[in-house]
Amino acid sequence: MNTQMDSSHNDFRAEVRQFLADALTPELAAAGALGFAASRADGTRWHKILFDKGWVAPEWPAEYGGTDWDVTQKHIFEEEMALAGGPMLMPFGLGMVGPVIYTFGTDEQKAQHLPGILDGSTWWCQGYSEPGSGSDLASLKTSAVRDGDDYVVNGQKIWTTNAHKADWIFALVRTDSSSKPQTGISFLLIDMKTPGLEVKPIVSIDGLHHLNEVYFTDVRVPVTNLIGEENKGWTYAKFLLGHERTGIAGVAGSKKAAAALREVAKDESNGVDGGLEKSPEFTARLSDVEVKLAALEFTEARLLADMAAGKPAGPAASTMKILGTEIQQALQILRVEAAAHYALPFELAQIRGEANEPAPGPEYAIRAVSDYNFGRAATIYGGSNEIQRNVIAKAVLGL
Repeated sequence: MNTQMDSSHNDFRAEVRQFLADALTPELAAAGALGFAASRADGTRWHKILFDKGWVAPEWPAEYGGTDWDVTQKHIFEEEMALAGGPMLMPFGLGMVGPVIYTFGTDEQKAQHLPGILDGSTWWCQGYSEPGSGSDLASLKTSAVRDGDDYVVNGQKIWTTNAHKADWIFALVRTDSSSKPQTGISFLLIDMKTPGLEVKPIVSIDGLHHLNEVYFTDVRVPVTNLIGEENKGWTYAKFLLGHERTGIAGVAGSKKAAAALREVAKDESNGVDGGLEKSPEFTARLSDVEVKLAALEFTEARLLADMAAGKPAGPAASTMKILGTEIQQALQILRVEAAAHYALPFELAQIRGEANEPAPGPEYAIRAVSDYNFGRAATIYGGSNEIQRNVIAKAVLGL
């Protein structure tokens, strides 16, 4: 296994850094800090910059508009994007349904949907989780009954990120209630403007609106919007989730957060004899997280080397997801503790970047509690960490 990068990859990293230095304005960087809560206008503006550069879809095959980069180049690009703090490219089109469509979709579906995903003119959301069917996704109850050339969809989805901004939703629906749970599910593409489809906001514990409930009441969806075969949606869903879980690990973002905490520790008082960096307890905990992060980075490098050799991610995606999200949460806890009383003011205008007055404390404290609050969900979404441990137990340990 060779995890070292050659000179061409180092040159590519320099090229990416220079591009980001030139293209990423302070306004776009500020929008990037909001993540999913950033406006569609900001997200689309950054998407178009990358699209015009030809760098918007590194994971896609070149025939569909991808970059034709090797695995290492893709990794470098993702890492530098995270370190630079650019606005998040909405993953539901580029990283999730796009690959499903070009892998399993018809030629008509590819022609209809891939161009809009690629240029950012069409936004998507993911209709998976339901009340009572989150980590146990196979128990979903939203139904799709065939009626001539349409499916009639009834049910509810929840925790649907950016449904209020999306043009389309890809949804798992039950088309056969008499078979085993996984074998009676189909994968549908649904226009958000379809009559009978209603979106209701959920303002989450971070104080921001990016989550929603989506209700389907006799929503008619053309049969031509079915991906692949009826009742085979579980296969396509597993394909999609493999893409999602490796991305959730967020190694580069955690490296940036850990480095920022080291700087914060120089400024914040330990309450006794100087800076927080002199606190044995705080520095020991931060060092422990950094050691785990270094181990995760090497795990990522091994996975990268395997993928470069043509091997699939497999259960390693679950390992990355577990360790990555636990590290993210540990860093968020330390950030709140470091900010101390400055983290207490929970001002939404400051969090959204809309305030006319300066923040009561340092900039790193403004979103500390908001990020901590929403970060509690990291070990749940994308398949809870408990479920991921079950995946590893079965696939790796044979238990």
